[in-house]
Amino acid sequence: MAAPFDALNQKGRDVLDTAMTSLGAVSQGLQTIASEAADYSRKSVEESSALMQKLASIKSPEQALETQHDFARRAYESFVGQATRFSELYAELAREAYRPYEVAVARVPK
Repeated sequence: MAAPFDALNQKGRDVLDTAMTSLGAVSQGLQTIASEAADYSRKSVEESSALMQKLASIKSPEQALETQHDFARRAYESFVGQATRFSELYAELAREAYRPYEVAVARVPK
């Protein structure tokens, strides 16, 4: 009589283990993304601060425009690179969060 309950109990534990493994992957992925965002923000603020200091010492409008143009180009390239990195991180997050369920489904008899 206890065998069906034991089997049901084991299935419940398996589902919970799968969910916890997936949640752990999501948590780790979000921590990585948050760390990347913080690093990008810090770098952006440092570069903006350096630009302001450089602009304060420039005497000619031509040099100021050239400096601003170079900064804008680098900032755009950095943004595009970071956006690409974020898309890769989110794709990896989705893969890792889904993997435990993929394994669990593969174990189900057909």
